[in-house]
Amino acid sequence: MNPQPSKPTRKDARDNRDRILAAARAELSAATSASLSAIARTAGVGIGTLYRHFPTREALIMELYRHDLQHLIDLAPELLRTHPPLVALRRWFDEVARYGRLKFGVSEVVHAAMGGGTDPMYEPFVRAIAVLLDAGAADGTLKPEVDPEDVLLQLSVLWRIDPARGDAQARAARILELVVDGLRAR
Repeated sequence: MNPQPSKPTRKDARDNRDRILAAARAELSAATSASLSAIARTAGVGIGTLYRHFPTREALIMELYRHDLQHLIDLAPELLRTHPPLVALRRWFDEVARYGRLKFGVSEVVHAAMGGGTDPMYEPFVRAIAVLLDAGAADGTLKPEVDPEDVLLQLSVLWRIDPARGDAQARAARILELVVDGLRAR
C-alpha cells in the first residue's frame, strides 16, 4: 500500500486538504469516474493544489478511504456515549451504509493499492464493531458472543449496492434492518 501522504501543517493547506477530501467524497459518490479536475473545481482549489496534496488519483482515494474508515472507527464509542447500544449500533450502520455508496465505486482501487496485503484499517474497524456489540450484549438488547467479523461480512453487502439505482438507500435500509433484527436478543 502506498504510504499515507503527510498532513500539511499550515491552516490554509489543511483547509484545502479537507475541502479536497469532502469534494472527492461527494464527486466519487455521485460518479465513480469523476475527474480530478472536477474534484478540484468542487473543492474550490486549482488542480495544482490538488496534486500537491494527492499526487495521484489512487493517493486521493486511499486517503479518503483511510479518513472515512477512521471516522467510522471513532464514531462507535461516540455514539455509545449519547445513545443506548441498539440505537448506537443502528446509527453506526447507517453511517457505514453512507460510506458504502463511496466504496461501491472505488473498491477496486483500494484492493489494488493493498496489493494483496493486510489492510491496516481492518482490525480497528472490527474492534469498533465489537465495542458496539459488547455494549448491546451487556444491556441485553443484542445477542451475546456475536463475532464482529461475521457482522462485517454481513455489512460488506452494502458496498455491492449500486448507488445509481433509484432504490439504493431504501435497499440499504432494508438490509440493515435484517442485520439488526438478526443481532437482537430474543
